[in-house]
Amino acid sequence: MVLNITDNARLQIEEMLKEEDQETVRLRFGVKGGGCSGLSYSLGFDYDINKDLDTTEEVNGIPLTIFRQDIPVIEGTTIDFKQNMMGGGFTIENPNAIVSCGCGSSFKAKEREGTPESC
Repeated sequence: MVLNITDNARLQIEEMLKEEDQETVRLRFGVKGGGCSGLSYSLGFDYDINKDLDTTEEVNGIPLTIFRQDIPVIEGTTIDFKQNMMGGGFTIENPNAIVSCGCGSSFKAKEREGTPESC
């Protein structure tokens, strides 16, 4: 298993999936360049799978797609959902991040630094 999805995150994702075509949609998690630390997380729904470039699995009941190239940077990551008085949001805990931005969505990894941008 490349990453973990907590029960709180699973419940939130399942609620969001109700608005999608549940037979073909998958959660896509990955990394893209940018953010103030050089890399940013990408989390969303996707209907397309490239069997040559993507890996798919089911994590805590959630169908997941990951671009294979991102695996070394995100392996062991935990996706959680935290609720507070101001609302809620997904949090990402990545053991491969050597630097993280205060915004929580930007990081730098030893394997891939990316190109920092302004927050």
